[in-house]
Amino acid sequence: MNLALNQGGRETGVSKWFLRVPALLYVTLMILVPLIVIVEDGFREGLSGLVHQISVPIAQHAILLTLWTAALMTLINAIMGLATAYVLVRYEFPGKRLLNAIVDLPLAIPTLVTGVMLVMLYGPQSALGGFLSQKIELDIIFAPPGIVVALLFISFPFVVRSIQPVLMNLDLSQEDAAATLGAKPWYTFRTVVLPTLLPPLISGSLLSFSRAVGEFGAVVIVAGNIPLKTQTAAVYVLGAVESENRLGASAVSLLLLAIAIIILMVANKIQKSWGARHEN
Repeated sequence: MNLALNQGGRETGVSKWFLRVPALLYVTLMILVPLIVIVEDGFREGLSGLVHQISVPIAQHAILLTLWTAALMTLINAIMGLATAYVLVRYEFPGKRLLNAIVDLPLAIPTLVTGVMLVMLYGPQSALGGFLSQKIELDIIFAPPGIVVALLFISFPFVVRSIQPVLMNLDLSQEDAAATLGAKPWYTFRTVVLPTLLPPLISGSLLSFSRAVGEFGAVVIVAGNIPLKTQTAAVYVLGAVESENRLGASAVSLLLLAIAIIILMVANKIQKSWGARHEN
């Protein structure tokens, strides 16, 4: 401690860099250098070369499929994540602790395992999958609905865990006052609770979208690798690497990277704005 701090509690010249240098070197080697490499490789034929690679019909279809399935998943997860968080915080029921723990399960298990579970549940050989396919002609596996279901499973915790702490710390006096004045529960929720939950809801939804855009393991199991049908952008990158189309892989990877960075910046901006407003 004496090496780290002088008598005034301030860092000495040696301790000032003792932790910073290894930390900065680690971030540089583990994150910045790979980012620089992929950017340099993606632009090695200029912007026109990058645009050409992501404009190839197979790549374009894979990118669009990735974006609309992730967007649909985000909308569903926003609604159900909000409902789940509200139930977990505001209600008491048997098995609440178990349900609360299960919410984090998708983050703990390998995504390939998620894909296998979904194939066993919704595959054409299963009872449920056969019923959906034969009775309502809805194929889940090796079709876009399978991608949405896989993304729903994997990204579910992001919205719930973003809303839960805010809801737990929410002052109940305004809700009690609204109830005293005769406001109905839905009106109170819509005008008192929901405005406070919107920033974490949007932030969590954006994080789940960002996570879904890059998902590979579960998607490749449930959707396969069928170009112009079920091939997503992440799976396209794998195919491009295997076919030695390194520029195509780098170009699509750069696009996914740009989407993720923009979304993270927006999410951080929302969190900071909400935090500053909450402190005031």
